[in-house]
Amino acid sequence: MTETIPPQATMKAALQAYVDRTNAGDAEGLVALFAPDAIIEDPVGSPVKHHGEFASWFADSVAFGAQITPVAPMRGSHGNAAALVLDVTFTPSGGQRLRIRSIDVCTFDAAGLITSLRAYWGPDDVEPVT
Repeated sequence: MTETIPPQATMKAALQAYVDRTNAGDAEGLVALFAPDAIIEDPVGSPVKHHGEFASWFADSVAFGAQITPVAPMRGSHGNAAALVLDVTFTPSGGQRLRIRSIDVCTFDAAGLITSLRAYWGPDDVEPVT
């Protein structure tokens, strides 16, 4: 059986919705962008989060005032993946505002829902916002 690949415009629109819903503090809207069996690995190398954990994780992002700024155009692929190069700023509980420079690579199902999000950033990609 051949997997149906969503159009590039559909995948890029989902990434833009991810940015917009994050910036609007819409945790429920963020969860709705993901397929029921989706995973998030943010950052790559950390424990994988499953769909049942997304509501809590995105609620924390909203509570921390997360804001995403794309720093390059969204990129597609010849398959079911697209990438977003971004800076995300947030203030962890009781902490200083931080910036993480990341590349998020997502895969998508035929309906354009995100099936995986893998965020590529390491310790050197985190800095205080002054």
